[in-house]
Amino acid sequence: MNIAILGCGTMGMIYAHNLAKMPGVTVTGVVDINARRAERAAALTGAKAYTDVASLFEQKDLETVAVCLPTYLHKPYVLQIAEKGLHVICEKPAALTLEDAQVMKTACEQHGVRLFIGQVVRFFPNYHDAYQQAHSGKIGAPRMAHFKRYGAYPQGMDGWYTDSGKSGGVIMDLMIHDIDYACWLFGEVESVYASAVKRDEPKMEYAQLTLHFKNKAIASLTGYWGYPGPFTTQFEVSGDQGIVRFDSNQVQPLDIQTLGLATGEGPAVQIPSGSNLHDPYYKELQHFIECIRNGSDPLVSIEDACYAVAIAQAAGQSAQTGQPVMIGGNVS
Repeated sequence: MNIAILGCGTMGMIYAHNLAKMPGVTVTGVVDINARRAERAAALTGAKAYTDVASLFEQKDLETVAVCLPTYLHKPYVLQIAEKGLHVICEKPAALTLEDAQVMKTACEQHGVRLFIGQVVRFFPNYHDAYQQAHSGKIGAPRMAHFKRYGAYPQGMDGWYTDSGKSGGVIMDLMIHDIDYACWLFGEVESVYASAVKRDEPKMEYAQLTLHFKNKAIASLTGYWGYPGPFTTQFEVSGDQGIVRFDSNQVQPLDIQTLGLATGEGPAVQIPSGSNLHDPYYKELQHFIECIRNGSDPLVSIEDACYAVAIAQAAGQSAQTGQPVMIGGNVS
């Protein structure tokens, strides 16, 4: 598989690091308007460095492009890549609006190429294991979940994270992870209610979401940019027979309690890490590449990614109006 990386910031370098050591994969080009960043990624992967996409498209054997650009640039570049007949692996969120995400989906379908969105939380072992536990019957029927995701305020090039018109803010950029996971866990959302606070000095964005699902489950989500401590993720998934919990600040990977048992230039954005031989980003990329090779369905479908954007967009609307938003549509 010949693949190129578009955007060599924090996520682009994570992709470069993982793709460079992946068997059967050759990184043939890396692109960034900042020549120094492109050259750094090229040195890591052995690829050719470019400062414009047009030059990259001159490569004859290119098959796939990984898009690691700021969110507001996803749509225009995905459309260009699809028009060239190349498969796309795009970082989350798919786009800033459901309409734009659906345009990307349609364009890739029309050009006969695959589109994958990097909702990587499904590939984190603790989250994946909790999903399996919740659906195995071990804790009974899952009824409620709580998710927290805290990190420093991200420092992207040109400060694009601070512009909600470019990043979507803390809900669309950070909380999209837990929104996608909650929908994977519980299915279709019936309504969303959100509240948010934003401060300029020191920079901070904090949001809380309540998702009511059609199966009567409830999920509460908290996201925090500007957190003074280490990057932290936590969750609890409660069933009628027990609970499964995770806290990234604890040593143990999962804490499962069931009834009858005892109770008792740094990076622009913080990235959670895994303790396995290959990190979750490696697993995610390897999975998407295998889906391209054999035509199989991905763990995260483009429909899933579009649905997460729709829920995040509704949450943003709720935070602005102070009113709950009813949801329509389907999730795979």
